[in-house]
Amino acid sequence: MIRPIFWFLARLPLLVLILVLALVMSSCTMLGMNYASLETDNKPAPKPALNVPAITTEGSPEREALKQRFEDVLYGPWPAGMPVSFGDWQMIDPEYLDGRGTLEEVEITIGSGEGARSFVMVTAFPKETGPVPVVISQTFADTCSVFPDEPVTNAEGQVCDGGMMEGFPGWAATQIFGTYIALAPVERYFDAGLAYASFYASDFIPDRKKEAPEAMAALGGPVNPTSALMAWAYSFSAAVDVLDADPRIDPRAVGVMGHSRHGKSALIAAVWDRRIAAVVAHQSGFAGASLSRSHTGERLDRMAKAYPHWLAPEAQDWIDRLDEIPVDQHELLALVAPTPVLLGNGRRDVWSDPNSSFRAAEAASAAYEATGHTGLTVSGMRDFDPAAGISWWLRPGGHSVVSEDIDAFTVFLHSHLVGEGASQYAVH
Repeated sequence: MIRPIFWFLARLPLLVLILVLALVMSSCTMLGMNYASLETDNKPAPKPALNVPAITTEGSPEREALKQRFEDVLYGPWPAGMPVSFGDWQMIDPEYLDGRGTLEEVEITIGSGEGARSFVMVTAFPKETGPVPVVISQTFADTCSVFPDEPVTNAEGQVCDGGMMEGFPGWAATQIFGTYIALAPVERYFDAGLAYASFYASDFIPDRKKEAPEAMAALGGPVNPTSALMAWAYSFSAAVDVLDADPRIDPRAVGVMGHSRHGKSALIAAVWDRRIAAVVAHQSGFAGASLSRSHTGERLDRMAKAYPHWLAPEAQDWIDRLDEIPVDQHELLALVAPTPVLLGNGRRDVWSDPNSSFRAAEAASAAYEATGHTGLTVSGMRDFDPAAGISWWLRPGGHSVVSEDIDAFTVFLHSHLVGEGASQYAVH
């Protein structure tokens, strides 16, 4: 009797990992199950047709009407006028990365009254003369996991003593979702000439069906968000407020970056906050860069049922008639123009539907060209041009953040935010 028990206990971690993998692969990301199609010519053109002159005219009634349709159908209102306040920077490490920079943190508060919510943004500033570009990242794990060797502050206001990515759960997560699903390779962003800022979006609005709507409704603004995606997009904007006010940062060269759900919020933020000068939207999928009318992968209707808090309640009215939805994501990408955007993808990430994302990028390219910038310059899904206005990135593998992705992110951000003439995209 004892021997079978010891056999079972010895193999329990492996059994747990197999169970986790089975659950993830069946209901979340379809890791390794298939390859995304690279054929786009045999697919229908995205609808509705773009009104390029109107979309690319900042402040035009037609552009504002399209933004309003996205609010009405998918994302809920941009919380205009929602109070944002922040404290002073607190030094974490004055000789970060062997003296290459400093690591500091600041508490940001969004909202007013008892329902206002706060989160900590940690920023690595390179020791450079003059203002530098910065990329702001929303992460999937707490700051304790993003900066595991540094005494940053957790959500309870205490110095971190371990994080979400410790032990077996963290090891399993990185095996599935990549080394950099949480960990920040800050030295590589420094090498690219960038400061790096990071915060855990769920510290602001929790990524949970019940708690997210309650938190948003209690924020106490003149307009409250009704979707977590819009709320997380607004937290990007609040982070821009903080870094805009810091003389060490070039306010014309602020980028935002997110993976999966946070890639969606990064795209939204770039439409509603025109100070943003570059976007990395990695594997953003449905309600991000992938077409809502597509029936491949997760599909918008599945996403809306599984994660109803990500979208506005009104989105539920459309999930059974996606072919009639009044907006689609090529229009969102066109609204981002001329802000450069990298759309990252994995060939095995069929769940996020890279094929329809590429077709959305093809359609939106006209909006970039109309503003005198390059749009999508590649002729197929295998090519990569980091200097393009719409930079398409496709690598092998699944829904994850791996070293190859960091290479793509940094070369794209360096191309558009660093150096002479690079800071031309932000609208102030």
